[in-house]
Amino acid sequence: MSRFADRTGPIRLGMVGGGQGAMIGAVHRIAARLDGRFELVAGALSSTGDKALASAAAIGLSPERSYTDHVAMARREARLKDGIEAVAITVPNHMHLPVAREFLKRGIHVICDKPLTGTLADAKKMRAAAEKSDALFILTHNYTGYPLIREARARIDRGDLGQIRLVQVEYAQDWLAEAPAPDNKQAEWRTDPAKSGAGGATGDIGTHAWNLLRFVTGLAPEAIAADLQSFVPGRALDDNAHVMLRFKGGARGMLWCSQVAAGEENNLSLRVYGTKAGLEWRQENPNELRVTPRGGSTTIITRGSADTTDGSRRLTRVPPGHPEGFLEAFANIYGEAAEAIRAARTGAPLPEGVTFPTLADGIEGVSFVEACVRSSKRNAAWVTP
Repeated sequence: MSRFADRTGPIRLGMVGGGQGAMIGAVHRIAARLDGRFELVAGALSSTGDKALASAAAIGLSPERSYTDHVAMARREARLKDGIEAVAITVPNHMHLPVAREFLKRGIHVICDKPLTGTLADAKKMRAAAEKSDALFILTHNYTGYPLIREARARIDRGDLGQIRLVQVEYAQDWLAEAPAPDNKQAEWRTDPAKSGAGGATGDIGTHAWNLLRFVTGLAPEAIAADLQSFVPGRALDDNAHVMLRFKGGARGMLWCSQVAAGEENNLSLRVYGTKAGLEWRQENPNELRVTPRGGSTTIITRGSADTTDGSRRLTRVPPGHPEGFLEAFANIYGEAAEAIRAARTGAPLPEGVTFPTLADGIEGVSFVEACVRSSKRNAAWVTP
């Protein structure tokens, strides 16, 4: 039974990273509070002391619970009677392991931004740390929180598409199409191998595309062949990747991720084709799922409609026609995490249907990135991820 078994009310949440100027920190905070299941009570929001305290003050954290160091935060919060139950980790990739390890060893649940770590070696160390802890580990591959992604997965599971033959997944952006300004902190660490890890676009958005494909289809990878490019002169990491995919059972696929595709914003899309039908979903229009039977007319499934599955409707907040999007999908991951943490308070089983990306998904994502790099170095040779 969790040491927090006597807790009632909102889950006490801390955050490491996500201070002023960090977009993803604000997203995590919005997602955590959207359904009232979490209360942010503590944070070490920056590695720079003055900025950490200023960032905490800006969002209303108590000075007594505002920290300039994640180690001090973990130690003190674990001792407090009203200490945090969970921590959101929103720091650059290379810091995920050292930060998470401090909280895991004190039994504090971890909600970590993706990718899991910058390297596969660190990912395995993270797994070892999690296995020694009774705390939960949740990874925020937030696109799996979209209701119609759950719908697509359910329809594939029940055989609507028949045997899966082909999968096409893409994630295209253009925000790194040129060398960023020196003060662009988000671009700086994402293009630095020491902070980002082995992959650039593959690690930042390719892992999202890979996780989405795996979550929806359930296809097990057999081999990949990757062609990685760094189009911006002097860039040390890839900013574009074309990856051919082979799956166990014979299915084939392609993954394209790019951060230099001029005119694209956040064009994440998934197409799956089986022996009986195909489906298509686009993140920039997430409230529609297109399903087309072989030789038939396309049906547009809308979020929350009567013919969607229970698992899809469970994650829907407002009636059809009122759009839900990125923030709500992110909040759905936090909602699933809340269900798991509440169950852990008393040792109760996880409620039926609750699912969220785990440490295993994170290891698979980092393995995918390193396999892409390995393949590309061998002139797009087929390798096992």
